[in-house]
Amino acid sequence: MSNYDRFPIRSTQPGFQPQPGQPQSQSQPIKRHHTARYYAHRVRESLTARVTKFFCAIFLSLLLVVGIVLFILWLSLRPHRPRFHITEFTVPGLAQPTGFENVQIMFNVTARNANQNIGIYYDSMVGLVFYKDQNMGSTPLLRPFYEEPKTTTIVYGTFSPATLTVNSSHWNEFHRERQHGSVVFRLDITSVIRFKILSWKTKHHKLHVSCDVAVGPDGSILPSWKNRRCPVYFST
Repeated sequence: MSNYDRFPIRSTQPGFQPQPGQPQSQSQPIKRHHTARYYAHRVRESLTARVTKFFCAIFLSLLLVVGIVLFILWLSLRPHRPRFHITEFTVPGLAQPTGFENVQIMFNVTARNANQNIGIYYDSMVGLVFYKDQNMGSTPLLRPFYEEPKTTTIVYGTFSPATLTVNSSHWNEFHRERQHGSVVFRLDITSVIRFKILSWKTKHHKLHVSCDVAVGPDGSILPSWKNRRCPVYFST
């Protein structure tokens, strides 16, 4: 066999040494040479990526700051409902056997505007008294007024015999409960209000206040019911 028929043999086994006279493989790692244009392009890409990341970081930081500021403004300018507490409620003459003809009910309620920077306009206000969910009478209360932020207004009223519908049957029920130590009434206050935020006034909201209250045998509010907070809700 001629030398032209021989092919070089290359083993991948470790420690393999080619036989004498056997040609060695000519495979060598290829070195790549990059041009200056290639490196300039890589530098431009790196700078572009850094600038993009920098501006994205600034934008996200500004967005976070604006979000925090808006959240603080929302908390400070979000209107809170006024707070009502019943302080006095008296039914004079409750101990009299036949006092229903001249019965009166007197009460005091505090209205607290707890908002920091928001005022409240009360356009109208009406008081109603209930006994076992039966409407016993109603009366107009304070004239329209404006309540400054962080202030308290005393709402007082009197249900006179002319505004009450108490008959002998009701009076007998009062006395039966009175013998058990207390008579429970419910005082409701309705009003139409608007909130004043800076120089802007909101739309009208119909306000409802519901105060459960118990009086003792002498017709005066029981100490455990005094200064109780009254539930408040809005309706359309």
